[in-house]
Amino acid sequence: MDCPYCSNNKSKVTDKRKSPEGVRRRRECLGCKKRFTTYEKIFENNFYIIKKDKRREKFSREKLKDGVEKAFEKRPVSQEKIDKMISDIEEQLMKKGKKEIPSSVVGEMIIKKIKKLDNVAYIRFASVYRNFQDVGDFKKELKKI
Repeated sequence: MDCPYCSNNKSKVTDKRKSPEGVRRRRECLGCKKRFTTYEKIFENNFYIIKKDKRREKFSREKLKDGVEKAFEKRPVSQEKIDKMISDIEEQLMKKGKKEIPSSVVGEMIIKKIKKLDNVAYIRFASVYRNFQDVGDFKKELKKI
């Protein structure tokens, strides 16, 4: 691991713990003595999402994160909670052990988790996911809440 400050390749780990991003390690450079953080994550995203039109698309954590973060934009929910939710969804999908997962399964997982965190974000996500066509669709969904 190269130090981001002096590029020395010798460092020692001062702290290690689990985090939503994987394993978090605090390191101290043995050259300049500055500290920095690294994250380790096992990369196992080797499954595909089957879209409504039957297209296959490799699972992308970034695409999942972008969609979820749009729903939570300007909402009082911490980034930590959002990241934890995204990691939970990704973990559940990997635990399924399938090579192909329908997008509807992913969408329902997301919508259930968003609803637990914030109703406004839920309505935002649902309006796109369920393809609301008019105000009536919004009213129906709001009555459910």
